[in-house]
Amino acid sequence: MIERFLPRTEFSSYEDFVSHYTVHVPPVFNFGFDVVDEWAKADINKKALVWCNDHDEDVILTFEDVRILSNKAANYFQSLGIHKGSVVMLILHQRWEYWICAVALHKLGAVIIPATIQLTAKDIAYRVEAAKVDAFICVEDDYTISQVEEALQELPGGIQKLLVNGKREGWLGFHDELDKHSAVFNRPTGSEAQANHDLMLIYFTSGTTGMPKMVMHDFVHPLGQIVTAKYWQKVQEDKLHMTVSDSGWAKFGWGKIYGQWICGATIFTYDNDKFVATKLLEVLEKYKVTTFCAPVTMYRFMLQEDVSKYDLSSVEHYCTAGEPLNPEVYKKWKDLTGLCMVEGFGQTETTVLLANYDDWFPIKPGSMGKPSPLYTVQLLDEEGKVCEDGDEGEIVISGLEKGLPIGLFLGYYGSQKLGTDGLDAYGLGDMAWRDSDGYYWFVGRNDDVIKCSGYRIGPFEVESALLEHEAVVECAVTAVPDPTRGQVVKATIVLAGGFTPSAELVSELQDHVKKVTAPYKYPRVVEFIDELPKTISGKIKRMEIRNADRE
Repeated sequence: MIERFLPRTEFSSYEDFVSHYTVHVPPVFNFGFDVVDEWAKADINKKALVWCNDHDEDVILTFEDVRILSNKAANYFQSLGIHKGSVVMLILHQRWEYWICAVALHKLGAVIIPATIQLTAKDIAYRVEAAKVDAFICVEDDYTISQVEEALQELPGGIQKLLVNGKREGWLGFHDELDKHSAVFNRPTGSEAQANHDLMLIYFTSGTTGMPKMVMHDFVHPLGQIVTAKYWQKVQEDKLHMTVSDSGWAKFGWGKIYGQWICGATIFTYDNDKFVATKLLEVLEKYKVTTFCAPVTMYRFMLQEDVSKYDLSSVEHYCTAGEPLNPEVYKKWKDLTGLCMVEGFGQTETTVLLANYDDWFPIKPGSMGKPSPLYTVQLLDEEGKVCEDGDEGEIVISGLEKGLPIGLFLGYYGSQKLGTDGLDAYGLGDMAWRDSDGYYWFVGRNDDVIKCSGYRIGPFEVESALLEHEAVVECAVTAVPDPTRGQVVKATIVLAGGFTPSAELVSELQDHVKKVTAPYKYPRVVEFIDELPKTISGKIKRMEIRNADRE
């Protein structure tokens, strides 16, 4: 399947990859018809999805199953008035029905908004009004349902509400209606036909600097995820790939649907109630996953268990994204498994932007790697000048006046689109530096970088130093206001078993950081807590820590 879109699939070197990688974009591309249905046509028995949960339930779907079910769902949604351009919010956690609903909505030309089950009524109401949501498709979850219903009390009527499992008064039952509809759904034509640059997908950003922004992706976006899946995650046709992510996050699009299915891999998903390291290790062992991707935080917690008790010999490739990879975590995981953990970097607005393509160059632990061939990446200083090697700058995607790279977002809803007058570059707001070998090294978000007594301190380096100490399971480094220095470094730390908070341990950790990195970077404030605040996907909420310190 992938050969339909890639003139070349094998490259002799990273330089060859960057110079000659291209994607063939059909005049009209639709992921549902041109990937899912084509795989079903090629092999009626080809597996698409293996799903399990914590309640001894499992589901296995072939591409033919997905084709038939998505066609029925498309006909059902159409009967409800959902059509090209309709906006549908999916709050489905990791239910297997997500894949059916998403493919059906793609076939219709509708716009999907993936959303996390952590949203409050206020969050939901904001999204409904901002995006003009026409329908909800939700998982049967008391909290989720209560928040949706509370949000809709304050909004105009007419918004459809569907449940994919279970029954609720006032909600339509997805499975109750599905079999009433035809398994034939022809590609729309005329005014209902979708174009490549029509809006397909909206993600809401985390809103760390104000209300969440609406990130717009078009129907070509899935083709940008080929690099993510094939060359970074190294998915293999007919082998199980697992990315740990809730369906409400962009990481799900990176690792659990688009690039993986284009490449013919089988997606494996574990719909867990709560992350438990031992359960995740058991699942990896039981289902014989071949390629695996998870946030660094999850690797850290697995490292607190006896990993050697689990047979992970089926796993051929480990990768991570969503937060920087500390060298100490990389080293421990390699010592245990014999395999490198390969880091990738990007945003909700992009596909994988920088990555360690370990087929072509050696990994430097802690580095984000080198740029994807899809993007022209530069580091710019505060004056907009290109940085020299070794100098910190903002990561910028440039050259957009020549056309948007495949996979890059169109722009933020309600704002000027990228590639139009004056918007010939996109600054990510992330700071990094590049070494003389072309590797990029993460420093932190613009708003995460700590400015103390004239020094600029990146939190990642301090966190990496702390994680080398045996007492530290995980930590978050942030800035706290200081009347003399402007800001000082604070470390919020979760301790390993056998260690208890004490003034002596604080001094020991501070001295450790002074020895591992520049002494001025040591944390002047240390707080011990039982658990760091995180998103459902495992990413640390540093903003929540900063906000609490300001109160």
